[in-house]
Amino acid sequence: MNIIQSPSPNFNERQCTIDMLVVHYTDMPTAKEALAWMINPESQVSAHYLIDEQGQITQLVEEAKRAWHAGGSFWQGVTDLNSSSIGIELANPGHTCGYRPFPEAQLEAFLALAQEIQIRWEIPSSRILGHSDIAPQRKQDPGHLFPWKQLAERGFGLWPEPIMTGNEEDPADLLAKVGYDVTSAPHAILAFQRHFQPHKLDGITDQETLALQGLLKLHTKPI
Repeated sequence: MNIIQSPSPNFNERQCTIDMLVVHYTDMPTAKEALAWMINPESQVSAHYLIDEQGQITQLVEEAKRAWHAGGSFWQGVTDLNSSSIGIELANPGHTCGYRPFPEAQLEAFLALAQEIQIRWEIPSSRILGHSDIAPQRKQDPGHLFPWKQLAERGFGLWPEPIMTGNEEDPADLLAKVGYDVTSAPHAILAFQRHFQPHKLDGITDQETLALQGLLKLHTKPI
């Protein structure tokens, strides 16, 4: 795997062990612009890796260090997710600059890198998340075009099949038990849909949403 080094000054020391991987899109017109932003000390943002649309991987921050990619975030009661996670940025114009599908070369590079990271740090599949999962009121990335299901079929990440459970729990309660910040339930539901129901992005639960949430709850254990 060919990895270019382009060190960013935007990092500090972790406060806990690594147990999560967070997927982002850059939301900028080009990978070059995104890289320039993340290595600029004035930006106060970074990630561990950036993957351009041709599949070139650039490392900005050592994995053992705390990159500044998650921002204000929450998962299973934890808010300093920069300390516990590794962040991978995928070059994509995003919803700001013209969101589009992720090219195959980029996804193949991502999968190879992410699987190595997961093995190296023993990251549970239930803690491979999108930025919108951990910051549902602020973020949409990596968005509904990121192929979570196809990657799960290749052994990476979590994809529960819809099974009708008859669970009558409130959707917000279910999402809270999974790990989401449900301060705004519609935003949490929409984040869940971006990840697990990309064909339905309305922030409204239906029977499929409830079934997926119920099954995901069984596979996701707080740590």
